[in-house]
Parts: sequence; C-alpha cells; structure tokens
Amino acid sequence: MLKTVITGSGHYLPERIIDGSYFNDAVFYDENGDKIEKTNHQIIEKFVEITEIERRRYITDDLLNSDIGAKAAEEAIAEAGIDRENIDYIILASNFGEVNPNGSANFMPSMSARIKNKLKIKNRKCVNYDMIFGCPGWVEGVILANDLIQAKRAKTILVVGSETLSRVVDPHDRDRLIFADGAGAVIVEAKENTEEGFITSNTICDNEVELDYLSNDRSLNPSLESDRLFIRMRGRKIYEYALKNVPIAIKETIDKAGLDLDDMDKILIHQANAKMDHAIIHRLFKLYGKVDREDIAPMTIQEFGNSSVATIPTMYDMIKKNQMPRHCFKKGGYIAMASVGAGMNINCIIYKNK
Repeated sequence: MLKTVITGSGHYLPERIIDGSYFNDAVFYDENGDKIEKTNHQIIEKFVEITEIERRRYITDDLLNSDIGAKAAEEAIAEAGIDRENIDYIILASNFGEVNPNGSANFMPSMSARIKNKLKIKNRKCVNYDMIFGCPGWVEGVILANDLIQAKRAKTILVVGSETLSRVVDPHDRDRLIFADGAGAVIVEAKENTEEGFITSNTICDNEVELDYLSNDRSLNPSLESDRLFIRMRGRKIYEYALKNVPIAIKETIDKAGLDLDDMDKILIHQANAKMDHAIIHRLFKLYGKVDREDIAPMTIQEFGNSSVATIPTMYDMIKKNQMPRHCFKKGGYIAMASVGAGMNINCIIYKNK
C-alpha cells in the first residue's frame, strides 16, 4: 500500500526574543477607537494571564519570510537525505507572503517560487504552489501533498509553513502581543509496504458569518492617517467558534481513522492562545467521556507566541529531535495535527509515527 511518509523535518526560530517590556511605550486603543486608560503593565499582565504568552520571536530587519522558510526547508532536505532536484512540488503556506520591514505584503513572485530559487533548485518540473488557507495552511499543505502522492502525481514534496506576523500587526492593537514569526518544513515521500505515514484527514470550511472573524483592517488608532491594513481578530468570536467546532473535528478524524483517543500519542494543536488550546483539549476528552491527559498536547506558545502556519511543523520537528522537555514521540504511535484559523477553516490529520 502506498503511504505518504515524513522523511525529514526542520524549523527556524528567530533569534530575537521579545518579552513584555518591548511594549512598554505602546499606545493601545480599543475596537471603538478609544484610548485604553489602563497602564501598559496592567494590559500586559492581563494578556499573559489569558494567553500564557510570556515571550515571542521576531525576525531581524535583514531577513524576509522566504529566507526563514528556506532555512527550515534546508534542514528538512538535509535530514531526508534527498537530492533536492528530485522534489516534485514545493507547497508553501503563509498568510501574508513576503512582507518587507515596512509592512508591505508581496505575493509576486509567489512565496513557493522564492523558496525554490533560494534552495537553488533548477528542476523545471518542480512545481511551486502557494497555500493561502489561514493558520491551518501548513496542515492543509500536507493534506494536498498526500493527495498528490496518492494520485501518483508526485513522489517527493516539500511542505513549508513560514510567517512574519510581527510585520503586519497594528502597533495600537493589544492583539499584537499574540503574534510571532517562524518557519517549519517537512519532506514527505511516497513509500510502499510501510506501517508509518499519513492515515486520514478532515477539513471544514465555514465561510459565512465566520468570514470576518480574522481579517485585515485599518489601525485602531483613529488619528493614524494611513490606508495600511493590519491583521484584525474578533477574539471572542474565534474563541467560541474554535471551542464549539475544533474538538468535534478532531474526534471525527480520529473516528475516521478507526482509532480511539487512547490511541493518540500526541495531539499537536495550533498554538493560538493557551486558554483556548487547553479548553479545546478538555472538551475533546469530554466528548470521549475521558479525563484529560496532561502530556498529550505539547505547548510552545508561552515562549514562541503564535507563528500561525509555522507552529505545528515547528512543534513536530522539536519533539522529533528531543528539543522539547517532557515530550517525545512513541515508536509506532499515532499523532493528530489540528489547526483553526482565518476563513474560518479547520483541519486535522492523523499520522502514524515510525
């Protein structure tokens, strides 16, 4: 039986560590355009209480999104031990493409084409493909890669999730404290006669009233005379939507695989907000009538923030390489990878470890 197997992985974490003191001089406004009268210390303290985000990572001005995506990709290619000229597809997930230091987003040429160029791949048959799917983009990229392999249109695919959200946040929005930069990548290959690999997937797209839960908008500061658009979240709506729908989507995927929650070694859930992620896992266990297992869902958001499409591949790579204390993958264990984000879109895959 043909299986889609991860043969190499990599990630890039920016060197700049940004703690709460970075925002001491910010002037924050609420959704009505009114200046928030609380002190920045109070705002930051409350933010940490809700999200658990103490620190996050930002890239330096000399780097671009394609640079860090290429760094993660190089690591994945090296671990897989493949000839990069044999890569059939490059699937690159991002939300804002190539963002320069002044905040201007750029999708032409495509991010995947830029990655191919920086990897110095000359193979004209290596197809570059951008996945614009919100925070679930990398997971959806893996789903697409599996579809291409199962259709025998490809044997080797590079899937990258790379984001520089620090360059698209409104300086006057408290939600800027959530977002971060980073990149993660995997090489997946077609393998015969193996137990490991991609088992099944599930994707849900709710694009009616949910469409503007995450979007772009002008600054919350009404005196800022600029047409520049920034990332904007309707936090309460996202929280309610995720809590209602993500646990069900994960359970549907586990059921589809013919497995039980007890079979799951790890659940790698998108690192959006610690309070929300804890609640999602708790509700998932409740659906099964089980008591939560503390070790099942690793968390990186406290130290790395929300790097969108990069969070799950970064977690996967760190656990695989024993870089996350108290977490490792069991031999032959099942891993669920699930995400929710702009659209609103939800997806989940079940993967069997080697």
